[in-house]
This record gives sequence, C-alpha cells and structure tokens, in this order.
Amino acid sequence: MNASPEIDYQVIFDHAPVGMCVSKHRIMQVCNAALTQMFGYERGDLNGESFQLLYPTPDEFERTGARIVPIMNAKGSYSDERIMRRADGELFWCHVIGHTLVPDNTHAAGIWTFEDLSGKRKASAVLSPREREIAALLVEGKTSKLIGKQIGLSPRTVEMHRANLMKKFTAATSSELVHRLLGING
Repeated sequence: MNASPEIDYQVIFDHAPVGMCVSKHRIMQVCNAALTQMFGYERGDLNGESFQLLYPTPDEFERTGARIVPIMNAKGSYSDERIMRRADGELFWCHVIGHTLVPDNTHAAGIWTFEDLSGKRKASAVLSPREREIAALLVEGKTSKLIGKQIGLSPRTVEMHRANLMKKFTAATSSELVHRLLGING
C-alpha cells in the first residue's frame, strides 16, 4: 500500500493562485505572494497592516466592515465584488471571500481570499466612494430598496446615486448599467 505524501499547508498557502491572508481584528497577520503582488507590495509588507490600506478610502473600509458583520454572523462567511486600491493608488475590481474563525466575533480572526477582476472589469476613478459602494451592490443584483436598507440610505437617495452612475456610464437602463459595471459589452 502506498503511503500518501505529507501535505505541506505552508507551501500550498504560499503558492496559491489567488491572494490569501489570515487576519485578526482586520489586521493582516500573514499574506501569500499572490496577495502582495496583486496589490503591488513586496513580500511581507502587508503583514501586520490594517485592511484599510487596501481600500480606496478609510470611510469605505469602515462601512464595508460594518456591512459584513451581520452576514458573517449569520453565515460564517461573506463574499462580494468591490473596488480596492493598489499600492500605487490604482483602483481595481476585486472578488473577496472571507470566512470567520470565531463564529461569535466576526472580526476576531478570519481567512480571506482576493481575486483580481481588472482583466474582466475596469474600475473608474471618477466614482465617489458612495457610488463605488452602490455600484458593487448593484452588481450583486440588489434593488435600491435593499441597498438603502443595507447601507442606511433612503431608496430615493440610492436612486439618485444610480442615476449619477447611469450618466457616468452612459447607460439608458439599469440592466445596461450593470452590464457596463461588469465590463460586458452590449
């Protein structure tokens, strides 16, 4: 009988094809090479740094952190597509998945993966932080009413931001806006 080779989890983590990190209280404890390369940092530069460094603004960092708590408390995991910031300031769309390691304390410890979507979708630097947040929720298929409830705005205010997005992306309909946000032609 053949003995199976020992699995080296550190090698798997270090060479995973997606960005990965382990966090405690929204501080990146250890990040793999794919994550540091994706965000334009050197190996080890992100270890001990707040996730805030990867967000376009401190406000977006705070709002996202608050938004994920009820979802992670209920499910133990969270995923979305959002605009993030590289070391050089470039904004890009990123698919983020997180899993809490402490079910009753969402931010105490977690495992996070990051996938760069910039090859499929371009980020627009002309969007305000609130427009970026609403754009990310529109891409998830949420209505203005649901977005408003989730981020603490009236549906009318969300509609105003959606109208601004439609102008900026020259979209005639909401579905056309979502297609443009996703980088789909047509």
